[in-house]
Amino acid sequence: MKISYQWLARHVDLSGLTAQDVAQDFTLSTAEVEGVERFLPHLDAVVVGRVLEREKHPDADKLSVCKVDVGLAEPQQIVCGAPNVRAGLHVAVALPGTRLPGDLHIKKSKIRGVESCGMICSERELGLGEEHDGIWELPLSTKPGAPVAQELGLVDWIIEIDNKSLTHRPDLWGHRGLAREIAAMRKRPLKPLDPSPLASGSGAATPVEIRSAGCLRYIAVPIDGVAPRRSPDWLRALLFAVGARPIDLLVDLSNFVMHDLGQPNHCFDRAKLAGRGIVVRDARADERLLTLDGIERRLSSGDMLICAGDEPVALAGVMGGEGSKVQAGTDSLLLEVACFLPAVVRRTAQRLALRTDSSTRFEKHLDPTLPAQAAAHFVRLLKEIEPAARVAGASADVGAWRDPAREVHVRPERVRRLLGVDLSDARIAEILASLDFGVSAQEGELVVSVPSRRATKDIGIEQDLVEEVGRIHRYGNIPTRPLVAPVEPPPRDEGWRRRMLVRAVQDRLARDARLLEALSYSFVSDALLEQLSLSALPHVAVVNPVAEGFSRIRRGVLGSVLEKARDNRHHAERVALFEVGKGYLPEQANARGEPREIHECAIVLALPPSKEQRSDGAAWTQVRAIVEDLLAGLGHERAVAGPAQACEPCAHPIVRAAFRSADGAHELAVAMALDPVFAQRLGFAGDLKSDVACAVVSIDALLSAASEPRGYQPLPRFPGVKVDVAVVVPDAVPAARCEELLARSGKGLVRALEVFDVYRGGVLPPQARSLAWHVELRADDKTLGEAEVQKFLERVERALGEIGCTLRRQ
Repeated sequence: MKISYQWLARHVDLSGLTAQDVAQDFTLSTAEVEGVERFLPHLDAVVVGRVLEREKHPDADKLSVCKVDVGLAEPQQIVCGAPNVRAGLHVAVALPGTRLPGDLHIKKSKIRGVESCGMICSERELGLGEEHDGIWELPLSTKPGAPVAQELGLVDWIIEIDNKSLTHRPDLWGHRGLAREIAAMRKRPLKPLDPSPLASGSGAATPVEIRSAGCLRYIAVPIDGVAPRRSPDWLRALLFAVGARPIDLLVDLSNFVMHDLGQPNHCFDRAKLAGRGIVVRDARADERLLTLDGIERRLSSGDMLICAGDEPVALAGVMGGEGSKVQAGTDSLLLEVACFLPAVVRRTAQRLALRTDSSTRFEKHLDPTLPAQAAAHFVRLLKEIEPAARVAGASADVGAWRDPAREVHVRPERVRRLLGVDLSDARIAEILASLDFGVSAQEGELVVSVPSRRATKDIGIEQDLVEEVGRIHRYGNIPTRPLVAPVEPPPRDEGWRRRMLVRAVQDRLARDARLLEALSYSFVSDALLEQLSLSALPHVAVVNPVAEGFSRIRRGVLGSVLEKARDNRHHAERVALFEVGKGYLPEQANARGEPREIHECAIVLALPPSKEQRSDGAAWTQVRAIVEDLLAGLGHERAVAGPAQACEPCAHPIVRAAFRSADGAHELAVAMALDPVFAQRLGFAGDLKSDVACAVVSIDALLSAASEPRGYQPLPRFPGVKVDVAVVVPDAVPAARCEELLARSGKGLVRALEVFDVYRGGVLPPQARSLAWHVELRADDKTLGEAEVQKFLERVERALGEIGCTLRRQ
């Protein structure tokens, strides 16, 4: 929102204060200021000129050659094309060297052979409006040679305030409200407005009927003796400064009152209302209205209309209608000043994408007592400018509104305690009184009368008044004090650590591994326990099962996820699921007989069986990679994979691996292929035949094991060498044993191991497979060459030969 420094000065004495001072005050105590700019700074270089002579251009019918007094020793010759230029006229002159809006650089030149020493300007050329039919005619009282801005009082500054800072302050959407803030901060009196009520004329009041719950108050004032002529220059300049386009006296005065007091209003051409009364009603579905911007609006039942009889003439709170607008020939007005419900106006403005200055203000819970003040203000200003104007009849004032003014009690001691500053009771009362609050003392409290303009949305409780005292006193003036309080470590919240770990597991598996999370019940069916060979183990029994055959609580999560994966294979070729849940072990009950609760994450991947012997894309390989990535992401990059001793009964007897913490104290996870026998039992057969692998990650073990802090890893100084190692491995030898020997053979040079191929058949023995690894070798002090690689392969061949494996050379 743009604020004019000169406009503020109409309401409060700003002597000794610059626009920057005012902006600083606003920022520190009221609202954030986004910028301060000089209003039309080029007007300082544009001077008043008096046309002494005007002659026809010798070589152009539409041009004139003028002698203009601009305060210099000699009159200046200027060629002008405006039709209204004439001798004796005072005009705005841009002399050579002046820069005008649009990067127009004025310089001495010849126009059709005649020298011109400047330009006589129109309003549009100076950025003061859209008038371009002729040059700007200045008052004859202006002094030739003086800057136009100085002579016409156009020296102004624009303060731009962030709208978001004012959404809770409907009283600050006009210059007077902001001037009241300056008056309070600088301890200066606010200039009074005429408080007298609006005088009524001798005619009858215009009938007004409110049929919509969205209208709280509606004032209609009939005015005669008006004409939509050009507004005074001071009024046009103020409106232009805040971004409003001057149009004519009646429209400009309506906009002026809105920007002055913050109360929107509207002028109807009374003759076009044809004597019909005003009806405020809700729109009918698909009703149409041609608004002032020339667009026909399609309305809905949620919109509110101002009607003459039953004919819509305005969209309430948003924009007037084209059919009743003020224009040339208007000599009688009906002034509308109303108060509408914010939600109704906001809904209409948003639906129609029609945000106006009026709707923006109505959305902020305006003071319902303000319309009467705004109507009287409009009429007084109109009479000052147009003495023939008069109120033609009684004003209509209709609506079921109530004054929101209230009393709020505030305890001075609470103010001091919340702000942390020792303010006396008298100083607190003085600050509140400077903001136009009524203040009286009563039994150790201050009873504060909150005026209606602050009570609609802003001030309602004691803390609101404490904030008022703090911002006027200035928070920067509150002295800093050391904190005086016992410093105690917060209690250790293991539950919080567990929740954060579970969230990290879920994020890693869902985001990076692209698994879908499953949610299942803790109780399991007897049939599933039989399929998994778990029915003989002890289970927690359900006293009142939800269905027959579901009388036991699961010991682990894996069975539930395997069942979900089988069901989902009916609908998808690739099923990738995980679940974080709990299992219960009754044989490990505590002293109170409660079963041990284990927290784990189960992962299941089911793929259609591969038709090729190559198995690098098999479910087992992918699940193992998922587990390794998960552990690395949780700070266990050095987790060691090895043979899995204790495992689920459904695990493949050979294709499985356990991952232990770096210190070997905790088994973090177990990955396994599903035993083909159990796959058949579970239903992964026939059309659903699948390559299934799964894993169980212990949340409890992850919490207990010390993770490695992840920090900055510098880039290696020397490049690494990638070596592909293929080994024929008997089925009885775990792949983890081979990886252990590969790492040991590198003597500290092995930096990464990655399985990229698993192959069976062909020339290989029937009870063996070929495993291939990418091995990265890198030294910290040199670049490795072929000799070091060959030595590594020789050590690998010897080490693997000891456990019955063969290094493939081809």
